[in-house]
Amino acid sequence: MSEILSGPDLDLSLLYEIADGSSEFMVDSIDMFLQQTPESLTQVSEALDAQDWPTAGAAAHKLKSTLGFFGMLVSQALIQQIELSCKSGNPDVPEVLAKFSQVSENIAENTDKLIKIKAETLAS
Repeated sequence: MSEILSGPDLDLSLLYEIADGSSEFMVDSIDMFLQQTPESLTQVSEALDAQDWPTAGAAAHKLKSTLGFFGMLVSQALIQQIELSCKSGNPDVPEVLAKFSQVSENIAENTDKLIKIKAETLAS
């Protein structure tokens, strides 16, 4: 499992430390990520499409802590830049959209990894 414990934008060290050997905590945490993160991404995306900058900034802020918890530090930094840009009220729209696209791609890749980690955890 250590080969998928971390990657370019996924480091589960903090999660494993907090879990303290609890497989149930790991599975529950991954389940929560798998359920809530797509909803959060949709909220950010819809707000960006509507150019509703306060809502986009707030939704990005909510997503930021989740990404940190799962060691997705690249995505966390990008979503923070999106948050701050949106909260400024006058974001560079193409730049914000490009960053959001990268965050979405990173999360999609990591979602696949987390599904595998969850399956391995349940099997052990």
